[in-house]
Amino acid sequence: MPRAAKKNQKPFALFFLSLTPDLTSYIKNQIKGLPHRIVPDVLTVDELDPKTEILGVFTDSKVTKDIFARLPRLKLVVTLSTGFDHIDLKEASRRGIPVCNVPTYGDYTVAQHALALILALSKKLFESVKRVKEGEYDYHGMRGFDLKGKTIGVVGTGHIGKQLIRLLAGFEMNIVAYDPFPDKKFAAERGFSYVPLSKLLGSADIITLHVPLLPATHHLIGKKNLKKIKPGAYIINTARGGLIDGATLLSGLQSGQIAGAGLDVLEDEEVMRDPVLIFGDKCDECTVKTSLMNSLLIDHPKTIVTPHNAFNTTEAIKRIIDTSIGNMRAFLAGNPTNNVSRR
Repeated sequence: MPRAAKKNQKPFALFFLSLTPDLTSYIKNQIKGLPHRIVPDVLTVDELDPKTEILGVFTDSKVTKDIFARLPRLKLVVTLSTGFDHIDLKEASRRGIPVCNVPTYGDYTVAQHALALILALSKKLFESVKRVKEGEYDYHGMRGFDLKGKTIGVVGTGHIGKQLIRLLAGFEMNIVAYDPFPDKKFAAERGFSYVPLSKLLGSADIITLHVPLLPATHHLIGKKNLKKIKPGAYIINTARGGLIDGATLLSGLQSGQIAGAGLDVLEDEEVMRDPVLIFGDKCDECTVKTSLMNSLLIDHPKTIVTPHNAFNTTEAIKRIIDTSIGNMRAFLAGNPTNNVSRR
């Protein structure tokens, strides 16, 4: 069972806020009266404080079994994100430590980014802007395609997937969706249909991914599914990089099976942020291969890659902070909310 804090206890909180260093003062005002320290960077062992009872992190901070072992007084982990695959939930559960996430901060925000990637690919926006900035004012070779009449396949109809479906209402597209837990009422309201994943892959002109990274969804777009994809389809991923096998995507782009991709996430993307992981003592063959694959995808002429930025609006960040602090306060009151370690 989770170890709830005593009602009047003021535990020490340690936040690693690579996500929001510019909003440190906002956070401090929200947790006034609670002993705390804020580190404006990702979690490192050197910055850990053994008296920490509440640990706050973003997705680029890995809370491993070793981290849990170094924090003997830890009672709560708050992740400033919806995803929680950066935290060892099994170890948290074994130690009776709740892990609380932010389930709905970015439904509109991330859906808007997914739509932006779709529009950018359909109108060759990146290439067009680049051409003009380089001094060539010429539309030849920049022909795009209309969204009207195309079929879009939405994989995952949680908060973000549903919001994207709402945003698509004005584009006159044919919408199909796959979800292991279909919301048939929502489908009837919005005029789309749920289909098996194989049928979605084979019929969709655009495939957009909105599912968590789980063992069942790892490499959802991989060797087994590549040939099922409609030739010339586009793929959008604003969820988690591990949903797509980079080698498979690259092969599909090169063969033309996949016409293009809009990616806000890459598999093991932390190696792109930290050159030490590629060139330092921790370098291994797998890391080098991942880095190379990601670089090839970034440089490919048929891709648009953004740096895990779909969530990043002022409004969404404040919702993340407010919900995370709400999770802390609920825990201090003896009733943890949004506890994903129970799953």
